[in-house]
Amino acid sequence: MPDTLTGVLDRIVFHNEENHFTIGEVKASDHRGPITVLGNLPGVQCGETLKLTGDWTTHATHGKQFKIKEFSSQLPASVYGIEKYLGSGQIPKVGPKFAKKIVAKFGADTLRVISEESGRLREIPGVGPKRAKEIKKAWDEQAALRDVMTFLQTYGVGTNLCLRLIRQYGNAAKTILQNEPYRVAREVPGIGFKTADRIAVNLGYSNESPQRIDAGLLFALQELEVDGHTGYPVSDLTKKSSEMLDVHEDLVSPRVNALTEKSHLVKTVGIDGEDFIQLPAMRRSEVSIAGALGQIANTESCLPPIKVTKAIEWAQERAGFQFAPEQSDAVAAGLKCKVSILTGGPGTGKTTILRALVDILKAKKVRLTLAAPTGRAAQRMSESTGAFAMTIHRLLKFDHEAGGFLHTDDNRLKTEFMIVDESSMLDSRLASSLLRALPDSAHLLLVGDIHQLPSVGAGSVLSDIIKFIEDKPRPQLAVTRLEKIFRQGQRSAIVATAHAILQGRAGAPFVLTDVKDVDPRQDLHFLSCEDPEETLKLTAALIRDHLPRWFNWADKFMDIQVLAPMHKGAGGVGRMNEELPNALNAQSRGITYGAYKYRVGDKVIQTRNNYEKGVFNGDLGRISAVNAEAGTVAVNFDGNEIDYERPELLDLSLAYAITIHKSQGSEFPIVIVPLLKQHFVMLQRNLLYTAITRGRRKVFLVGDPAAYSMAVRNVDSLRRLTGLGVRLGEAFSA
Repeated sequence: MPDTLTGVLDRIVFHNEENHFTIGEVKASDHRGPITVLGNLPGVQCGETLKLTGDWTTHATHGKQFKIKEFSSQLPASVYGIEKYLGSGQIPKVGPKFAKKIVAKFGADTLRVISEESGRLREIPGVGPKRAKEIKKAWDEQAALRDVMTFLQTYGVGTNLCLRLIRQYGNAAKTILQNEPYRVAREVPGIGFKTADRIAVNLGYSNESPQRIDAGLLFALQELEVDGHTGYPVSDLTKKSSEMLDVHEDLVSPRVNALTEKSHLVKTVGIDGEDFIQLPAMRRSEVSIAGALGQIANTESCLPPIKVTKAIEWAQERAGFQFAPEQSDAVAAGLKCKVSILTGGPGTGKTTILRALVDILKAKKVRLTLAAPTGRAAQRMSESTGAFAMTIHRLLKFDHEAGGFLHTDDNRLKTEFMIVDESSMLDSRLASSLLRALPDSAHLLLVGDIHQLPSVGAGSVLSDIIKFIEDKPRPQLAVTRLEKIFRQGQRSAIVATAHAILQGRAGAPFVLTDVKDVDPRQDLHFLSCEDPEETLKLTAALIRDHLPRWFNWADKFMDIQVLAPMHKGAGGVGRMNEELPNALNAQSRGITYGAYKYRVGDKVIQTRNNYEKGVFNGDLGRISAVNAEAGTVAVNFDGNEIDYERPELLDLSLAYAITIHKSQGSEFPIVIVPLLKQHFVMLQRNLLYTAITRGRRKVFLVGDPAAYSMAVRNVDSLRRLTGLGVRLGEAFSA
């Protein structure tokens, strides 16, 4: 028979957002001292009264513990619990000191006063009308969150997703969930169809209802976009959706037609001639890309007359060395052709070509624009060319009132030559926005490495355009492939290893079994460590102890980056970001929001474009200040201080470790890559290649050499199904 325990949650020692596993300390009236409890506790906060069902156990090191099987939670009733709850940081403007004042004034009646008579808060010195309103508003948000949390507990929805629901719908969140569950899947990032479907079925919606099938079809296409596809053959989509929904295909096919008639889906022709289904926005993006390239290619160049051969000779003299034939060809293609593409791996001379082109165009007083998808890539482009570069988002300028970019087809950029670096990162939507803003008379040069991971967003823009040009060469379109490694690159183990990966050589390089054997003069090492927990410990030790000793120039927070293949597991991003802050930034000053603690000094990453603040998905920074009472956090992004209110913290994640996918377009002085066989789902050649090439000066692979070999051998990365090739054919035949 299970035991029961009732008490106030006094302290949260550990919480895992993925599965809500929590280790905490509970104070119970019938026990002396705190009781350690462990189990799944979604959405609980310090100060709450918990009624726990479970078993008593004894741990060899930590002693007596209570393992939770079931729990229920209620707002605190005791003065101690109320003070603990209010002071936990959940309510802005109320920290531990202020919580003490409120409870001293109102005692056990405190929570009722805040809820029903919040004006009485002004009886406390230092509280004016504005502060009282802010506390009341925050309290109401917490009440709505608790209501939603209680409702969603059985569906496995985590604290952060509940916070997103409150942010989206306010106090109406629960009502919308109950009455329109599938709407939530469409409108709230992170709440997918499966969660909405579980809620809907439990509320009595039929498995075969048109509403459910329509939502399932749209969800299936959205999931396919997450996998990189911009559309899907209609027969395959019908089959996939029927299997996911567990309904007969005969019920799904009519709904495809119904959604097409309502313009929720678009039916077009795919690359193999079969009917191809797309979401309308994705179809518009591909039509826009193809149309813009067609217009640019067929419009006369606005460049002044340039004697290409002499210009290349001049650039060579300026550089101080003779260009290789393929490098000269690439410079010539950029000057002669309206649309040109330059692709090649590390050490193949892309930077030499870009610098030569920029020098020539600046000498000719050409209006030049340099851009890249990420801030780090733009900064690197500026450093290598000596010309100003910016991110595509900053270049296009976001208009808050219009809800879109300021520069578009009716307000073109004032440029004559655009160079876009890291173009393999361009997804269909971003490429569409960029090309629509480019004047038809301008030249376009796309630079990228097609062997890297494809864009995070849907599409394979760079590869599709290269294939289209190479399949049927056309005037004003050119592709230059750089394959020769130049002498400087041949001396680099990073470059040599990257090319060995592309050639399929599966043996792990420079394998060491002891960190003492590391030669800091080498730029790549593989530290063998097959156990996941030991890999985690070794990674922490490298950053905390060894790297600062070997490389005194390195900032252990911003110059060293852990790149993991996936989120889960001991070597994954989630666990790394739980352990590394304790190893590198073990201070308690900070605030908790949802399941995360934000501390001064923590390394964070922006996870959503915020045009108003001027920070974008993938930007890395460090927390410079925390105001627990106001519930605000300040983050330093490369010298730019950005303030975050409490709800905005959902846009920040810890970034001691990030996924390899998130690292695209960036380079870091030192990269550490944990590689384990438990990552087998994600281990692919282009993933490993991308990780290695993110290291500018040093790369440390930590883990199992067998996992390295698995990645190199796995070339079966998912082929992306897109409609861009067909759209390009249509645009250039028109």
